[in-house]
Order: sequence, then C-alpha cells, then structure tokens
Amino acid sequence: MKVCVLGLWHLGSVTAAGLAEVGHQVIGLDFDAATVAGLRTGVAPVFEPELGELLARGLSSGRLRFAARLDELEDIDVLWVTYDTPVDDDDNADTNFVMAQIGRALPALNADTLLLVSSQLPVGSMRRLQETAGAARPVACCPENLRLGRAVNDFLHPERIVVGVRSAQDRQRLHDLLSVITASIEWMSIESAEMTKHAINAFLATSVVFANEIASLCESVGADAREVERGLKSDGRIGPRAYLSPGSAFSGGTLARDVAFLNKTSLERRVTTPLLSSVLPSNELHKCWVQKNLQMLFNDLSRITVAVWGLAYKPGTDTLRRSMAVELCDWMISAGVTVRVHDPMVKDLPHRWEGIVTRCSEAVAAARGVDALVVATEWPLYQTLSVAQLTGNSDHLVVLDANRFLPELAADALHRLQYLAVGMPRTDG
Repeated sequence: MKVCVLGLWHLGSVTAAGLAEVGHQVIGLDFDAATVAGLRTGVAPVFEPELGELLARGLSSGRLRFAARLDELEDIDVLWVTYDTPVDDDDNADTNFVMAQIGRALPALNADTLLLVSSQLPVGSMRRLQETAGAARPVACCPENLRLGRAVNDFLHPERIVVGVRSAQDRQRLHDLLSVITASIEWMSIESAEMTKHAINAFLATSVVFANEIASLCESVGADAREVERGLKSDGRIGPRAYLSPGSAFSGGTLARDVAFLNKTSLERRVTTPLLSSVLPSNELHKCWVQKNLQMLFNDLSRITVAVWGLAYKPGTDTLRRSMAVELCDWMISAGVTVRVHDPMVKDLPHRWEGIVTRCSEAVAAARGVDALVVATEWPLYQTLSVAQLTGNSDHLVVLDANRFLPELAADALHRLQYLAVGMPRTDG
C-alpha cells in the first residue's frame, strides 16, 4: 500500500521506517525541513536503538522517502498521523497543534484517502477531526504504543494492535495495511479505541502510584517492598506481569497526559472520579524521594557533592525532555549542592548548567570522593562497576538507587557505604 506518515519525530520516524521494512511504499511528511533533511540521510531526529539501520534499509530499497512539502506527495491510500503531541510542564497537551498539521495536509489528499491517527489525543478528538475533514472522509484511530528505547521492536513485533474504525470497508483497508505486522488486531469503535489508550496508561500510572505508596509504608514499618511485590504477584488475581514494582515515580508525558485527559473529561462530563483524580498528586509527591532523603541525611546541602549517574529520560534514548534526573539536578543546584553528572548517551547538557555542573566522561570518576551517588537512568554500563571501584576513595558514600538497579551494592557494601532504595526497610526507624 502507499502510505504517507505525517509527523516525523519519534513515533513518526519509527512508523515510517517500520512500514517500509514490512513492504509498504512510504513517504514521510513533516513540515520541518531540518527534520526531513536529516531523515533523508538516514539520521533520525531522536536516538532510538535499531532505528538507524531500519531507515538505511528503507531508503536503499526505495520503499522509503521523505518530504517537507505537500507537492511532493503522490496518490496515497492512507495518511497515518504520528505527531508526538506536545505536552507542557503541567501535563497539558497541545492537541490543536496536531489538528492544525492535519488540516494543512488535507488539501493534498484524494477524497478516499483514509486518515489513520496515532497521535495521543483526548477521546472525542476523532469526532472533531471528522467534522473538519468532512463526513465522507474515512477516519480511523490506532493508538500509539511505542516505548522509548524499545520502539522498533514494539512496532514490528507488537502484542496486538488496537484499531478503531467506522465501517467494514475501512477495516478491510487497514487489515491489508497491518496484517503484515501482526494477526492480532483488536477491532473496535473509534471512541473505544481512543478510550482504550487512556485506560491503559491510567491503569499503569495508578499501578505505579499504588506500588510506591505501599513502598513508603514499607520503609516506615520495616517491611521490604520487593518482598511485598513478590507476594502480590503470586496472587492469581494480580499475576507476575503486574506493573507493581516499587521505585521511581513515573515521568515523561505519556502516562500523565492520559490521566490528565481523563480528569478533564470527567470534569466536562460531571463524572466523579476520586481514584483517577488522586494519581497525579500522589506521583508528584513521590518524585521528591531523592530530595527528601538528601535533606534527611545531610544537615547542610551546600557543603556536599552529589554524583548523578544517568540524565536521559530513560535508557535507550538521548532525550532530556521530562527527565526526572534533570529536575533533580535543577533542585540540587538551587539548594547549593555541588553536582557531577555522567551519561553515556546524552551529548549536550542544558545551557543553564554551564559553569555549574561538572560533566565526567567516566562513571567512576563522577562518583570519586562524593558524599552521595544517585542512580537516575538505568544504563547497563553501571551494572558492570564494582563496590570496590565506588568505595576506593570514600568510607561514607551514600547510594540512592530508587529502583534497586544495583542491588549488589546493598549486599556487598558491608559498612563502606549506605544504600537506600524505594521500599527498603530503614534500620534507623
């Protein structure tokens, strides 16, 4: 099939390259000329494992090309909208931006070109889009489900694909598009597909908040939250794959955006949702776990040095947007802490840190002689380092490892360091 993928940041570049990989003729369209210029040379706008190789294969095969102008489009069967919906620092999504970009593309489409939207938009957006595009325009919804650092595998080998359609004809066309990726397609109405994405992310967000609130209680009563987690998952009604690991708060815009969508919808529809309404406030409180512990351990933060391992939003990417590690560093700088950082992938630090934050090329060098080490982004590199390397020049090091990414430190440290993780019992009460 001939597909135009509209919006070429993370979601769009993976979608375009993935569709070409499975045999479709794909043109990626973005009105940002710099983004398109990079993709034409095989350079993705954001790092994603395996994406560079996928782009190279698509370009060399001739099945993939990129455009920045509408006059470069040819007849297409499907316009797949993949803009990463902008989100501000308060988790409010700029849905009008996505709608405006679709509106720019509509004049270049044939009357029967199907609009397939994967951008994260609140339930009811597809109905708005139908009004804009015209009642005769076929419209469908396929909620995005690509995780940073795992996006290529998620696209090419999904557990299932959720698709909302209006007619049997639209379903058949999208079956032809997607069946080469997977036979497991959940067909439903458009509104149900929109709501499914919100419900999944809200459930995951609620699970994270629940696990971390239980972990906070565990810390105070001497229980181990990881043991409690094991007990929970051994219950058949919950299961071993439940999203219930104690650790960091959730960050980024994905989960928070869908919870915010549902909160806004509940207010508009005058539906009371006390559980959903409490998710974001609880998560915000838990984001301060490291800050709270630093304040508890050190009387004067302006006299300590802290190393932060990892700055990226998550391992497998180089993006700093909505990174909790960056937020932590900003807080420490404001408190007068001397900050050192290491990240194996991030190329550029925020400009506001210039002359303030010390960047180290080696993880061990960053941690040498500091008062505290924060394990922020779980890069596998950090698991190769030993306790001896960390404690060689210090007999008072505090390690704050929210997710217990380096549990051997707790087991092997003896009296040479203090190790704290979310949900670990505190011997000091």
